[in-house]
Amino acid sequence: MEYITHTWHWAISGFLIGLIMLTLIYFGKVFGMSSNLRSLCAMTGIGKRVPFFDWDWKSQRWNLAVVVGAMLGGHVAIHFLNDPSNVTLNPKTVEQLAVMNIEAPNGKVLPDALFGNQVFQSPKMILILIVGGMLIGFGSRYAGGCTSGHAISGMSNLQLPSLKAVIGFFVGGLIMAHFILPLIF
Repeated sequence: MEYITHTWHWAISGFLIGLIMLTLIYFGKVFGMSSNLRSLCAMTGIGKRVPFFDWDWKSQRWNLAVVVGAMLGGHVAIHFLNDPSNVTLNPKTVEQLAVMNIEAPNGKVLPDALFGNQVFQSPKMILILIVGGMLIGFGSRYAGGCTSGHAISGMSNLQLPSLKAVIGFFVGGLIMAHFILPLIF
């Protein structure tokens, strides 16, 4: 059980991701989480009104299983295999969080101020969630996919647009973490 609850070496995780990608390529499938949102919308029949959603979502049923598996896996991991004692935050990160009045996640993986249930009691946090969700949705659509689709699937297929998107994701993340997040908090 200890082997499952502790973090794995990057080489093991990377090898497993590579093995999954080779399997997907062999079967002619393309992985990506944001494409499932299109499938879910197409399932509702909205494709009769919006041409973007008028497509054969049944060909992507396997990818919907990936989403369900990710949600179930996340639930099992956080409720049954969670051992935050082996996760240590960098002291500089803890200092930077304190400057923004965010308590370090003592004994947890994520800070409650950002990821706890109390975020739904603050109008500011609800606004941040709504605006952030809209920006993520727009960005993943504008970039032609999400981080998992570009970074895992597109990069393993040596696609130049995916390399550009991943560079953009990293630059955007750095700008957010170092400039915008301190302004918000």
